[in-house]
Amino acid sequence: MDMALEIAATLVAQVQKPTLAFLIGGMVLAAMGSKLEVPEPVYKFIVLVLLLKVGLSAGISVREADLWALAVPALLAALLGVVIVLIGGRALAAFRGVSRMDAMATAGLFGAVSASTLAAGMVMLDAEGIAYEGFIGALYPFMDIAALVTAIVLARMSAARRLAAAPAGGGVATVAMGTGTGGDGAMVKGILTDTLKSPAISALLLGLGIGLLGRPESVYDSFYEPLFRGLLSILMLIMGIEAWQRLGEMRKVAHAYVAYGIAAPLLHGALGFGAGLLAHELTGFSAGGVVLLAVMAASSSDISGPPTLRGALPEANPSAYVGTSTGLGTPVAILSIPLWIALADLVIGV
Repeated sequence: MDMALEIAATLVAQVQKPTLAFLIGGMVLAAMGSKLEVPEPVYKFIVLVLLLKVGLSAGISVREADLWALAVPALLAALLGVVIVLIGGRALAAFRGVSRMDAMATAGLFGAVSASTLAAGMVMLDAEGIAYEGFIGALYPFMDIAALVTAIVLARMSAARRLAAAPAGGGVATVAMGTGTGGDGAMVKGILTDTLKSPAISALLLGLGIGLLGRPESVYDSFYEPLFRGLLSILMLIMGIEAWQRLGEMRKVAHAYVAYGIAAPLLHGALGFGAGLLAHELTGFSAGGVVLLAVMAASSSDISGPPTLRGALPEANPSAYVGTSTGLGTPVAILSIPLWIALADLVIGV
């Protein structure tokens, strides 16, 4: 009972803070029919600055990080991305009317990472004075790439198997399977290349590289750090408006997506929290790091994932995976951050 009251009190306190307040404020404005808009170039600039800041912060910290301390969370992050796709794809495909292609695309988006949700988690931890490893941002591409590659490979393999099983003659089936198998190798290489070249991952990796190899502390302290929280509040406002607008799209998809969009962030976050506890036992991973690994697992990609999936899986229905992620997954993931903070305090102490 005391634990439930503590979590409830934490949730109420966090809702009143800027990160969630701006998100909810955007949803309220959209519900009231407000015409408030943030120009697309401004949105892209905000995302660029946020990702560069996260990357720079990670790179600066990685310079002094212990290799073992970084390697274990990175491996766990990649494994989480794969496991989330495997679980999500199977669960969604089990519902009648949900195609394997749409199921894998949706699971891929939920296995990938939302940089804005990760940033929101960092701000909440900073506000609470909870320390976390500076290299947390470097875990982003491990989970992101692992999830997207897994989803696309499995979706393509499933399509190849269906083609091979079609009653079109043994010879055609053999060619279909051969083409599918050969195409998977080329597709894996292509998706790795596309993901690394995507704006979000490129900005993050650029910041990481400069932070690791350069000495950007002066510009980081004078420009990126002071702007970070203000820009994040605007991004939360944008996401709140978009989340409300995309709720209408859920009427076009199966009820399975609604259930998945609400339940998946909590289940995935729990998996991430468990992986973080394992890293804590093995390497002394901080309580804040455990929280952020849970946040990354709970989040779903809102920047790099959708265009990657559109290009790699054109057969999948964007209204299913994008609507589920942005309309339900992202708000649930952000609202669940206080839960992971409370659990970390209970289990580890912060």
